[in-house]
Amino acid sequence: MGVTPTPVPSPRPGPGETGSATVGQAESTPTHRPVTAAGPGDEPGLWQRIDRTDLARTLSVAACAVAVGVAHVLGASRWVLAPVSVVALVAGCWPILVEAWEDVKARRMSMELSMLIAIAAAAAIGEWTTALVITTFVLAAEILEDLSMDRGRDALSDLMSFLPATVRVRRGTSQVEIPLTEVRPGMVVVVEPGSRVPVDGTVLAGSASLDQSRLTGESLPVDVQVGDTVLAGSIAVAGALEVTTRRAGEDSTFGQIIATVREAQESRAPVQRLADRLAGILVFIALGAALVTFLVTRDARATISVVIVAGACGIAAGTPLAILASIARAARAGAFVRDGTHLEVLSGVDTVVLDKTGTLTLGQARVVDVRPAPGVDEGDLLALAAGAEWHSEHPVGRAITDRAEELGVTVPVPGSAEHVPGMGVTARVGRHEVCVGSARLVSDAPQESGPAGASPVHVAVDGVWAGTLWVADQLREGAARCVSDLRSLGLRVLMLTGDTEQTARATARDVGITEVRAGLLPADKHAVVGQERAAGHVVAMVGDGVNDAPALAVADVGIAIGSGTDVARESADVVLISSDLGDLVTLVRTARRARRTIMVNFVGTLVVDAVGMVLAASGVLGPVAAAVVHVGSESAFILNSARLVPGRARR
Repeated sequence: MGVTPTPVPSPRPGPGETGSATVGQAESTPTHRPVTAAGPGDEPGLWQRIDRTDLARTLSVAACAVAVGVAHVLGASRWVLAPVSVVALVAGCWPILVEAWEDVKARRMSMELSMLIAIAAAAAIGEWTTALVITTFVLAAEILEDLSMDRGRDALSDLMSFLPATVRVRRGTSQVEIPLTEVRPGMVVVVEPGSRVPVDGTVLAGSASLDQSRLTGESLPVDVQVGDTVLAGSIAVAGALEVTTRRAGEDSTFGQIIATVREAQESRAPVQRLADRLAGILVFIALGAALVTFLVTRDARATISVVIVAGACGIAAGTPLAILASIARAARAGAFVRDGTHLEVLSGVDTVVLDKTGTLTLGQARVVDVRPAPGVDEGDLLALAAGAEWHSEHPVGRAITDRAEELGVTVPVPGSAEHVPGMGVTARVGRHEVCVGSARLVSDAPQESGPAGASPVHVAVDGVWAGTLWVADQLREGAARCVSDLRSLGLRVLMLTGDTEQTARATARDVGITEVRAGLLPADKHAVVGQERAAGHVVAMVGDGVNDAPALAVADVGIAIGSGTDVARESADVVLISSDLGDLVTLVRTARRARRTIMVNFVGTLVVDAVGMVLAASGVLGPVAAAVVHVGSESAFILNSARLVPGRARR
């Protein structure tokens, strides 16, 4: 009665874009697998989910058990009961026999094999009714187990199978409907009111309110307009959009989740492998206890009862169900976990390391003060700094160019530029060599205080300090609440940043963090996380940028902000799709709840088996009662795991 996931042969693509291509190139070379879904009315109900053959087999064996039992009470000859019972047992035990044979070939002890031994032993001593009743219980338990696992997979599929099979794309002045599988980056997709957004992209025209509950768990619609980013799987509650495709198919947000689900269903977390080993050990213990019972009591019924009562199916089936259901629950809350191993590790995390810029803050920096050096014109300083940052995608670089645009400053285009990770940028602007960055890059910059919470960005022209721009970032909504909630869960919270000590302390004070490491390069962040792990801490690192990727990779669990860079998302084990830090707290709670559920199943199974074997060996439990205890405990533990399955989201 174990569960074997059905393998799905598909490689997991990275969460980011796989490369750049022109529209024409993309159309001739497919870069993604098809991602389509069933419609709202396509989900089968409970009755449709039950395999008709399994149900017919179970009911037939149950009917034979009743008939044989009644016939036995009425005094029917065993020569009449035996043939009927043998035929019913062969038909009923066939699926059990197939699974048991596979286990024998794999040299693996399983519950199917132990139940088959018990059924054969009961039949051998003429306990036909007992053998048939046990078979009925085992078959019924198989159906319950299958239904419970289907619920776990459905909770995931309900999140995944939501994209339309066809989409409308704009070609010139007309619209053409094409299969979703043919959509490529660069195409303009039309999203009508009430329809689903089929791709990740940028709004080219129109405005709408989007229901993103399937992606982020946020119940309130989000308003988007030209220039905003939209994600596949959102629903246009009101308004229409034209979206320039950035990612489609398995490269889209939904596609990433689908790939994650495939891997989660195929992978086996350490706790699941432990459950399988424990199940096998319990079977050996039951057989050993049965042998001792027979040697001591010479009672065949008590011996058979010992074999029957011991069941580890609640562990073997309940553990993968709990993991699948928890991954689905996390995805419903706005995060997706790559596989069960990371969920298990997350449940034991004791230290959470948070990046500052783009994680605790929005990464939407703005220049709040400009302080040129004596003899330097403020406009010239801003023009040279903006010129050096012309090609930069860094939040600080964008803040400087935005400020220059606001003031109407003419910005010269740089002849060349080089990004220096963790320090800043150097560029040739006109006839000057311009450096824009931290004090590491501009070593002769004076040490002075600036506006509260602002970071200094120094500018050097031809090797001489020319002034300082003070840049401030805005705290991400819910950052302080997230830190407070993490601390209430007993977690230690640490902040890492490349910013100055003064700026870092100001931000940390605002969100309630006491442990801060400032002025760090990417390699320094990597080293700090490594040191924390070496000290015995189980570390979760949360970041968003390229400079966080090394630390994300070395942490026990790397968690990327959904709005962060593709490199960060590729390096992470978990992605917070909505970029809402509250989802981080929900994720930790979900992981811990999964672990508690699995541990309850473990301990409960051990207790029930121990007590049951003692009662069976002493004759208190007969074979039928032992079967009731076995199936009842198995069902209870499977249903305990099924409590983690989230309810269906509205369509």
